[in-house]
Amino acid sequence: MASTTPQLYGLVLAGGKSTRMGSDKGLLTYHDVPQQEYLYKLLGQICDDVFLSIRDDQSTSIPDGFKTIIDQNEYRGPFNGILSAHKVYPDVAWLVLACDLPLINLETLRQLAENRNPKQGATSFATKETKLPEPLITIWEPSGLQEAIQHMQTAESSCPRKFLINSDTKLVFPEHDEVLYNANYIEDYKYAKSKID
Repeated sequence: MASTTPQLYGLVLAGGKSTRMGSDKGLLTYHDVPQQEYLYKLLGQICDDVFLSIRDDQSTSIPDGFKTIIDQNEYRGPFNGILSAHKVYPDVAWLVLACDLPLINLETLRQLAENRNPKQGATSFATKETKLPEPLITIWEPSGLQEAIQHMQTAESSCPRKFLINSDTKLVFPEHDEVLYNANYIEDYKYAKSKID
C-alpha cells in the first residue's frame, strides 16, 4: 500500500446512554472483561492507535492505560463520537465499533481492514440479508468524514446509515451475518451470552 493511505485508528463508541439496556452497554461482560475494554484490545491488534469515545462524565471511571476522546456534543447521535474523534485526528481513518457488538471477533475485523478501500469515503460491513451498511462497524476515511460534516450542516437526518447509503461506500459482507449482531435489550444480552458460553 502506498504511504498516501491514511493511518487506521480504532474508536470504540462507549458514550451512549444505553437507556434500552438499562445499564451501560460498554460495561457489560461477554468475554470476562467489560465489553468496551474487550473491543479496545481487539482493535489494538489491527489499528495504529485506539481510543474509547466517551461522555465527559465517564472520564473518571475509565481504567488506566485506555486512551479516550471526549464527545464534543456538536452533532446528534453516533456522529457525535465519530466526528469528535475526526476533529482531534483529522488525517486518519477511523475503524469505528459500537460497544453493543458482543459477537464481533478479530477475524471479522481483519476482514474489514483487509477489504478497506481508502479511495472511497468508507468501507462498511453489511449483512447479506439487508445489504445495508452498518455505520458502527465501518472504516471511515478522512474524506468521508469531511463529507459527513458538510452533510450534517444541511441534513434533516443525523442517521449515519442514510449518509453511507447515499455516499461512496464499499460494502463488505462477513461470512456469517450473526457476527454483526447488535445487543440493545437485556434479552439480546442473554441471547449473545448463550452464543458465547
